[in-house]
Amino acid sequence: MGQAEFELLWGETAVGGAAGNGARPGRGRPSGLTRERIVAEAVAIADAEGLPKVSMKHLADRLGSGVMSLYRHVPGKDELVVLMYDSLMTGPAPLPAADTWREVLAGWGRCVRDLFRAHPWALPVATGERPMGPHEAGWLDQVLGRLAAVGMPEGTGLLAVLTVDCFALGAVRPEIGGAGSAEAFFRFLGDPGTAARFPHLAALAAGPLGAPDAGYFEFGLQRVLDGLEQHYGA
Repeated sequence: MGQAEFELLWGETAVGGAAGNGARPGRGRPSGLTRERIVAEAVAIADAEGLPKVSMKHLADRLGSGVMSLYRHVPGKDELVVLMYDSLMTGPAPLPAADTWREVLAGWGRCVRDLFRAHPWALPVATGERPMGPHEAGWLDQVLGRLAAVGMPEGTGLLAVLTVDCFALGAVRPEIGGAGSAEAFFRFLGDPGTAARFPHLAALAAGPLGAPDAGYFEFGLQRVLDGLEQHYGA
């Protein structure tokens, strides 16, 4: 990911102008396609079938368009994925009304969790190399503004948000893997010889290895917030 993706996300703002999310100018009759429509359809495919199923051919078929028409709006799949991810944060961040920065950060952590539970394909995108887009920047700016409004010490808001982010991104991974993901991960424990080599892990086999639930996430989130509270003060 590099300058091309950055310019695609930010348009003319990359050189100091107004944001430009529209299509590149083209010749001939309008096709009825827009970048926003292409991105929305790609997100729908990824949500229903997974990100690998998002191809320019499949997308063109769904949109009733020719493949080459898509390239007037999006250079390729890599750039499309960047736009797809940023589009998930269109509109205001669903943060709760809160009177303390702990409540704001708790709401932020749940917001991150909900985003990836709704769009599991987006997690590898979020943790990969990519430029930040305008919608993602908008969410980040909103949570920082909320933290400042409730008295988060100046200069520490971003570090606190990133700390909660790191927890949420890691904690949601086993959740979106489904109930069978933990069992597949620990499949090696089914062999008695291998289990004997790892007795503490083998003890897990005696209990359920289902997908973590909201209680698991909330426990970890509150412990992260406990640590931030101890460091920064209430």
